[in-house]
Amino acid sequence: MSPEAKAKSLGIDFSKQEPGYLNLCIRTGNLLMTSGHVSDTKGILGAGLSVEQGYAAAKECALKILQSVHHTHGTLDGLRVIKLLGCVYSAGSFTDQHLVTNGASDLMHEIFGKTGDGYHARSALGFAALPTGAAVEVEAIFEIK
Repeated sequence: MSPEAKAKSLGIDFSKQEPGYLNLCIRTGNLLMTSGHVSDTKGILGAGLSVEQGYAAAKECALKILQSVHHTHGTLDGLRVIKLLGCVYSAGSFTDQHLVTNGASDLMHEIFGKTGDGYHARSALGFAALPTGAAVEVEAIFEIK
């Protein structure tokens, strides 16, 4: 199943997207680079939010990224996930940012394949705060094959 068909089978909606304050996804050469996409989930991981809640928030960010990429490129087909950056609003002692960011990575694996075009590089970092109090922010780079 193609990435586009897989996304649609998962119920991902690619309705018209309104422009943001900044460009949510921009093409340069054969790369698509996204802005950071924040979760609607608010709060601090390790101080009120669990890893499971953070995982869901990261998945939510990845969903928004896919919508922005689709809006710019017109399809998810013919893309390879190159890199994800997961930013996690973390309590000082919280060290499971990588487990939270798995929410974004796992969605990319599900749509693009874990051993194929979805097999990507990634960083997962903890932050003292994120815009609007979001629990997670994720950005991505895709290659147009």
